[in-house]
Amino acid sequence: VEVEVLDETREILGVECVSVRDIVPIDGEVIEDTIDLYAQDDAGNVWYFGEISFNYDDGFVEDIDGSWLAGVEGAKPGIVMLADPVPGTTYRQEWWLGEAEDAATVLDDDATVTIGLGTFEHCIQTADFLPPEPDALEHKFYVAGIGFIYETKPGTPETLELVEYTIP
Repeated sequence: VEVEVLDETREILGVECVSVRDIVPIDGEVIEDTIDLYAQDDAGNVWYFGEISFNYDDGFVEDIDGSWLAGVEGAKPGIVMLADPVPGTTYRQEWWLGEAEDAATVLDDDATVTIGLGTFEHCIQTADFLPPEPDALEHKFYVAGIGFIYETKPGTPETLELVEYTIP
């Protein structure tokens, strides 16, 4: 997965949102190309205002499933990162009933994670879930100054790991 903060913003519900492009390739072929829209409030919380997601099959756009935008058809912004994550806190990341309902619970605010890039201390660990799909569970780890570094899917061998990053 390649993630890049773009030099573009978009106003949604009167809030200036930063555009972040997220590209998912498998075996060199792009299967998903998404623009996520984020804004940070004065307290430091990072709000998620929507995503425009193009899903590909054999190089052609198959659908835009997963796309949503706060203020459209009842969708509301969610919080993708809490400024002060306290274990046990549950929050909505996406808020469009029946379409985009991702949520997370903070599990740990002082986890240690070792990946190929090294050992990271004082990580935030969340359990990300989808209320309508109880089996859709991911444990994600974040570190200050970098962001996402590691993900596991309990009960499966699937993992996702940060392999490279640059901070401008």
